[in-house]
Amino acid sequence: MCVRKKRKKSAICRCFSGIPKPQSPNFQSVATVCKIRSSTAMGFSGTDHMKIVLGDAGYVLEDVPHFSDFIPDLPTYPNPLQHNPAYSVVKQYFVNVDDTVPQKIVVHKDSPRGTHFRRAGPRQKVYFESDEVHACIVTCGGLCPGLNTVIREIVCGLYDMYGVSRVLGIEGGYRGFYSCNTIPLTPKIVNDIHKRGGTILGTSRGGHDTSKIVDSIQDRGINQVYIIGGDGTQKGASVIFEEIKRRGLKVVVAGIPKTIDNDIAVIDKSFGFGTAVEEAQRAINAAHVEAESIENGVGVVKLMGRYSGFIAMYATLASRDVDCCLIPESPFYLEGKGGLFEFIEKRLKENGHVVLVLAEGAGQELMAESMRAMSHEDASGNKQLLDVGLWISQKIKDHFTERKKMVINLKYIDPTYMIRAIPSNASDNVYCTLLAQSAVHGAMAGYTGFTVGLVNGRHTYIPFYRVTETQNQVVITDRMWARLLSSTNQPSFLSSEDIMESKRKEEESSSHSLGSVNCNDDCMEAGKEGHMH
Repeated sequence: MCVRKKRKKSAICRCFSGIPKPQSPNFQSVATVCKIRSSTAMGFSGTDHMKIVLGDAGYVLEDVPHFSDFIPDLPTYPNPLQHNPAYSVVKQYFVNVDDTVPQKIVVHKDSPRGTHFRRAGPRQKVYFESDEVHACIVTCGGLCPGLNTVIREIVCGLYDMYGVSRVLGIEGGYRGFYSCNTIPLTPKIVNDIHKRGGTILGTSRGGHDTSKIVDSIQDRGINQVYIIGGDGTQKGASVIFEEIKRRGLKVVVAGIPKTIDNDIAVIDKSFGFGTAVEEAQRAINAAHVEAESIENGVGVVKLMGRYSGFIAMYATLASRDVDCCLIPESPFYLEGKGGLFEFIEKRLKENGHVVLVLAEGAGQELMAESMRAMSHEDASGNKQLLDVGLWISQKIKDHFTERKKMVINLKYIDPTYMIRAIPSNASDNVYCTLLAQSAVHGAMAGYTGFTVGLVNGRHTYIPFYRVTETQNQVVITDRMWARLLSSTNQPSFLSSEDIMESKRKEEESSSHSLGSVNCNDDCMEAGKEGHMH
């Protein structure tokens, strides 16, 4: 049975085959759902195969692929962790095969159980012997605090927990696969790299050539591929997985999501985000000191946040010295009643100084209209942004000096690249360790085509399509944004119509939060058998 449905910008094709009997009575059926992917970013296109498991009371598991789905009769081996003295104190060595984590943790008593993801962690059986594993690690996209920590912990996790001794580092991003740029990675080599910013493997944007990459993986005898990068990189990882699956190779593709903007969907947070917010405090503190030390002082700080204003929002909340925070998700205007200029003038009269924090993606449409600028894209397909910090600083100067005849002293601080080039802090180091170890456990257990992530405080395995189909953004009808408005006492800059429209969009988003596919009726009719790994 194959039913095509149009759903926003993608087509969904549900393709079902016979389904074996489930191991647990809680699970009623398993179905494969084929999502046709189309993306202009880096030129990716293809098909994502969704594995949906249904259970009682509206339970939906969006499962990740497993070797046994497409390579039959593979041998399994006892997990060597059970003989690891470091783990002898652990109450339960291995994760239960039926353990899953709910995406939505707050529910009403009569509501469906909703979407779940497979819980990460070591399994009792593994699909690789230690001396069989030949792993590689690659980092792609922009820098982020914690990259070196993730690299270190993948290497050490493979060596210390599973006795793996062959790990390669792919230099320079995706193109390093076919440029033959590699370095051997051992615990000794990576011992102290977590104390350094950046990535010892180097990185780049673009360079994705699926055939060349998979040819290189096959020629080198690599059977575990760990890919660290943002949503564009994860899309590339998904394409690599599909090609590996098409060739019938016993090769794991595991993703570790990376974005300093915290804009990857589904997961609680991305590694390095906390470090970035912490480092941003230094810039905000400097702007505040400069502004309050002189008459009519104005401090402007631009932070990262192309489409999502999480760094700006959390840095503002943490600082408590910010008068106004501008983010891409919340439109604003400069002139007229309730506009930004009116608010700045009010604060200058009240306090004698004002501090503005803005995300790099804020006000782009307003600025483009003002400057009549053409848009351009980088190698990853991301829109290249105009410098809103410089633009808004000049607009403020022009308004107050020329129109208001008011002397102001403005200082503009741009720490954009400073906050991403530093080592991760203690909290992010621990988080990176857990992400890396979760990826290693999943790879050894035969899972593939997945990315690891924290969902409601638990580490999970998430299908690639779930972290690439949408972006995580600040919800301006949520309490966190209300807390910021309360902290700064800034206007929302939104009309009542804008607020109603934002609430409507959030309600629509919530109505689809039980899963990226609404497959209950089709899946239930598809068959009666399924299996869990």
